[in-house]
Amino acid sequence: MFTSVDDVSARLAETGYLASPSVATTVFLADRLGKPLLVEGPAGVGKTELAKAVAQVAGGRLVRLQCYEGVDESRALYEWNHAKQLLRISAGRDETWDEARTDIFGEEFLLPRPLLTAIRGDEPTVLLIDETDKADVEVEGLLLEVLSDFQITVPELGTITATRRPFVVLTSNASRELSEALRRRCLFLHIGFPEEELERRIVRLKVPGIDAALAESVVRVVGALRAMDLRKVPSVAETIDWARTLLALGAGALDADLVRDTLGVILKHQDDVLKAAAKLDLDAV
Repeated sequence: MFTSVDDVSARLAETGYLASPSVATTVFLADRLGKPLLVEGPAGVGKTELAKAVAQVAGGRLVRLQCYEGVDESRALYEWNHAKQLLRISAGRDETWDEARTDIFGEEFLLPRPLLTAIRGDEPTVLLIDETDKADVEVEGLLLEVLSDFQITVPELGTITATRRPFVVLTSNASRELSEALRRRCLFLHIGFPEEELERRIVRLKVPGIDAALAESVVRVVGALRAMDLRKVPSVAETIDWARTLLALGAGALDADLVRDTLGVILKHQDDVLKAAAKLDLDAV
């Protein structure tokens, strides 16, 4: 998919994703080595957006498995269309069970879920396993066969092996520790908060029309907030939301009242808002 690290940076930038050198290098290696990419970092720093950007570059489809507590094999791999199976059995009352069983466990009755869909695809595919850390530990066992050999075993049909391997991205907010077995199968990438210069470029790209000086002020204030001991520090997503808010308000520059009135856009807890209002030197913004 990519010819070099610079090619990764350039092509991702064309989709609107500005990648740091470490991100571009790891994406290039994941593509070249055919390895899944495990991306960890705080919420809102662009982990999911990276998978979407790669899919756009590849000109392929994005298959997404959204993980949550309670997601199981039927939601991740496949399940059988039981209603259709029952209709088939009812329609063939004169058949023996062996005849009916052979028929109802065929392709017509199989409902592929994200993992099987990605494995069976013959077009460029990016498989996004989003927020892996929110799934139960047992789900990681389901992923091991997929990420080791890019195959899935359906007992009634046999082993289905990928003819064209998908580019796999797993994301995690590190709310729990993932197993070593899962980590061994992946290349690891940590995406943290970007450097000020990169974040200014991201803001200017994502919020067309914002003044350069205002973008610089926004990034500087967000950086100061991140240095505080807050329950939830603002991420890149909040920086962009705040910049859009200020643009919508017609602000040409920051002042103490404007910052105080819009802190709820970037901070999501009242105690964080109160702490920021008390500690920020609002007159210096």
